[in-house]
Amino acid sequence: MGDEERVPLAHRVPDLGALELLLEVARVGSLSGAARRLGITQPAASSRIRAMEVRLGVALVDRSPRGSTLTAEGALVTDWARRVVEAAEALDAGAQALRGRRDSRLRVAASMTIAEYLLPGWLIALRGQRPDTAVSLHAGNSAVVAQRVLAHESDLGFVEGLTVPEGLDSAVIAQDRLVVAVAPGHAWARRSRGVGVAELAAAPLILRERGSGTRQVLDAALAGCGGLAAPLLELASTTAVKAAALSGAGPCVLSELAVGDELAARRLVEVPVEGAVLGRALRAVWPVGARPAGPARDLLSLTRGVV
Repeated sequence: MGDEERVPLAHRVPDLGALELLLEVARVGSLSGAARRLGITQPAASSRIRAMEVRLGVALVDRSPRGSTLTAEGALVTDWARRVVEAAEALDAGAQALRGRRDSRLRVAASMTIAEYLLPGWLIALRGQRPDTAVSLHAGNSAVVAQRVLAHESDLGFVEGLTVPEGLDSAVIAQDRLVVAVAPGHAWARRSRGVGVAELAAAPLILRERGSGTRQVLDAALAGCGGLAAPLLELASTTAVKAAALSGAGPCVLSELAVGDELAARRLVEVPVEGAVLGRALRAVWPVGARPAGPARDLLSLTRGVV
């Protein structure tokens, strides 16, 4: 028989449940006793033994009013079955150890906005569910987060750009909006109608670096105007951008999550932008085909419907 015609092993070999039943029959000398030990009915046990005999093509058990005894072939199959069951038990123990190692730690990578303004609450909630899980967090821009997840250096990532990098699956966890904000003394703070996209594109702004989700959304929104002018300042953290805007250095563009408190206290003023869409999705990401499991799955479930 050629390899292409070979019947799969699973169709030729009894399943583990049947092999365990045969071992119990050998141990207690009774089909009904073996059924009780395994928590199944006697008719179900008899049916399983008969099916195993048909599959293997040999008689395994001699049944009599005094009990059940193994045939010579049954004794030989039982010896082989014991090794198979022991190997399965070793496989199960190894898998449990792997799950335990996986569940003892969680490596998270997140873009700056999500890391600073959303993840702390999620991680506190996760701590309540999994107090023994050690969590490490790497904060960086969305491009760096994607690289870490693709390299399996992080178990779960959170990004805020317009697209999902190739090789990653994702789930939208929230919607966000970018805000143009200035200090109260800035000329734009006194405008009643805000600024247009062309004026925004031409203005020197305090911006996040290229590769950040914030910069990606802004670049796309202003592409029709020839793109952004040279930045007034280009900074690698949300906190630094906000601090520069609060000092009066110039306009900044940040998530409303990052500037909500400052806007409410009038330490910053939102400047409406006419003709630009500055919304974006916040996403959890993981490698294609590797759906989050264990602590990563639990953290993902905690993120839904937050914003």
